[in-house]
Amino acid sequence: MSRVSHRLNVVVHSIRFKLALWFVLILGVVLVLFSAFIYTRQLQVQRALAIDRLELKARRLSGPDRFFDRGPLNNPASGDNSSLSLSDAGIQENDILVFINSQNQVVQSIGPLQNGTAVQLVNQDINQSTASSQVPNPIFFARVPGASAGLLSSKSYALMIGPAMIDNRLGGYYLLGTPVDPDGQLPLLLFTLGLGVAAMLSVALFGGFWLADRAIRPVKKITQTARQISGSDLSQRIDLNQQDELGELANTFDDMLERLQAAFERQRRFTADASHELRTPLTIVELESAHALATTRPQVEYERVLRVIQSENQFMSRLVNNLLTLARMDAGQVTLNMEEVDLSDVALEVIERLMPLAKKKKIVLEPGDLPELPVVGDRQYLVQMISNLVENAMKHSFDDDCRVEVSTGARSAGDNQLAWVRVTDNGPGIPSENLPHIFDRFYQVDKVRTRSEVEEPETGSDQ
Repeated sequence: MSRVSHRLNVVVHSIRFKLALWFVLILGVVLVLFSAFIYTRQLQVQRALAIDRLELKARRLSGPDRFFDRGPLNNPASGDNSSLSLSDAGIQENDILVFINSQNQVVQSIGPLQNGTAVQLVNQDINQSTASSQVPNPIFFARVPGASAGLLSSKSYALMIGPAMIDNRLGGYYLLGTPVDPDGQLPLLLFTLGLGVAAMLSVALFGGFWLADRAIRPVKKITQTARQISGSDLSQRIDLNQQDELGELANTFDDMLERLQAAFERQRRFTADASHELRTPLTIVELESAHALATTRPQVEYERVLRVIQSENQFMSRLVNNLLTLARMDAGQVTLNMEEVDLSDVALEVIERLMPLAKKKKIVLEPGDLPELPVVGDRQYLVQMISNLVENAMKHSFDDDCRVEVSTGARSAGDNQLAWVRVTDNGPGIPSENLPHIFDRFYQVDKVRTRSEVEEPETGSDQ
């Protein structure tokens, strides 16, 4: 029972149920207004027909047959009502015809209207007509108790009050009435409209819920996919393939997953690279210090150990600084000092700084074509970028005649002028399958990485 109530609670609070409910509510308002318009229009038609019937009956009462001369007003004491037949006045069943003499006495009454009510209506009409100087016999509508109309205990009538002339003199008044809806069409119409509205709203509720469920189904798929995603598995994709707003949302979600997966892969590669780079110098420091402390050594040996430890410490310091720089750049916390610099001058500075290292490795480091080339950039990071490229070139030069050349230049790209830096070496080069990844952060062509010289840091393609 609790599961059923929980399921019902979930359905009631779901978006699809709310959408269906709002749809039914709006449709209900429209249907009610439309039904009210239909009913009001039909009521107006019925009233117009009732007025036509009432005026026709009134003309028959006042016509050349001189109905009032033969009626009870001319001979009220006789009590003979045979002369007042329904066919003479065109009176039908459920019609009202009341004669009131000049003494406000009802001398003849046909229909469900009570005598007291008839006298009250006639007197009220006479007083209003006298006060406003209007011609009597206005037509008005009223509900007559006792005239059943389906489920109602009263019925709407069109009523007319007029003078009853006998021998060209006022003999009294007549009250003539005819039902607005003699056949009971309005209650039937009201019942039909109500039943139709209820049926349409019921169908709309279930149909709207079904349509809302189909519309929300892609959201369910997005939710299920999001639940399957974890920090170790970002391979899930929605692949909704819809050309609508939900399809656009799903595509955006898939693009976000692509970026997250790429970011997590870079983070894992970053962690693996940093761990590998730090493990080697830490191992060297541990081995050298353990070797020096194992037994008494000459001073020269201690000095060698300290130089090794100092070299590894410098390597780790540079590595940590580079990692912090990359982290700050990713976080947008690095402010570049943009200024106009000569790119050729920057390249010469790199050559002069790395010349001692090149001589030590027996590598010819020489400048190529270095024309004056003013650019706007951060000199410090330009030096670092070119230095990484030159160090990589020296590291992968294995020929007997190892040469590394640095040159600069410019080329046109449409309406713009682009500056370039070229570092050329005679090493084995980069395999073609690795070329698309050379600008990926921390990507290295050699998956198994070693350092042959403890005093020099290994510099991969990390810029």
